[in-house]
Amino acid sequence: MRTEQEMLDLIVNAANSDDRIRAVAMNGSRTNPNAIRDIFQDYDIVYVVKETKSFRENKHWIDQFGERLYMQYPEDTSYYPKDVENCYGWLMQFSDGNRLDLHVSTLNYVLEDMKKDSLYKVLLDKDDCIPFLPEASDKVYWIKKPSEKQFLDTCNEFWWCLNNVAKGLWREEITYTMDMINYAVRPSLIDLLEWEIGLQTDFSVSIGKSGKYMYRWLKEEKWNTFLRTYPSGIIKEIWDSVFIMCELFHSTAKEVAEKMDFNYNEMEAKNSFKFLKDIYLLPKDATHIY
Repeated sequence: MRTEQEMLDLIVNAANSDDRIRAVAMNGSRTNPNAIRDIFQDYDIVYVVKETKSFRENKHWIDQFGERLYMQYPEDTSYYPKDVENCYGWLMQFSDGNRLDLHVSTLNYVLEDMKKDSLYKVLLDKDDCIPFLPEASDKVYWIKKPSEKQFLDTCNEFWWCLNNVAKGLWREEITYTMDMINYAVRPSLIDLLEWEIGLQTDFSVSIGKSGKYMYRWLKEEKWNTFLRTYPSGIIKEIWDSVFIMCELFHSTAKEVAEKMDFNYNEMEAKNSFKFLKDIYLLPKDATHIY
């Protein structure tokens, strides 16, 4: 497996030898001082160019980066928004284990993106076209302090969407239920845990994508409780995990509300949790709920 220095030398040398490429920038986890370093970190690279067409028309120019196992042209798929005149990419998994996510982008496109992402680091600038950048950091991803309305809306979203979870579990519609848990309910729980961590750290850290770094700040018992909210596809285990999720959400909501001097609608929580438990006990041949 090529080392980081070998990969960066290859990336910069390729740019130096191509007049079409005027600058090279890197972002992502390799520029984030707080990211965990490991062998799976991608190389997120942007080549600043005046036009993308010549790169798009010659599919073989990327061969210089190494033998590929497989790859994706994201802008050629139906999954991603596209502006190919200003940004075009090649996502490459190499046979030596390295992965390179490489884009060619026009200067204005890159400068606009740099305004939103504080993790950019300039590796090469032939024309001094990129303004001075502060040292790369994950500051734009730090936990944001919520307003009371955001807090109340998050709590309402959690307790309301449990209605669909209860319905799905009673019907034993496992795939529907799991989607409701993971895409409607769980994000609200992660928001609350994120705010709890924010209060501990003066809102000066990032918990990473999908809350993957929360274990750094949550007490071990709470982190393990959170992990127990991820069930298998067995109905009884899903019910158990949802009850755990509710108790964890409720206790965390009370803590966050107290520390931030927010109101918390405990009656809403109580009634939603009661409805969930009532559906859990509802016979399969029931003709009415109450």
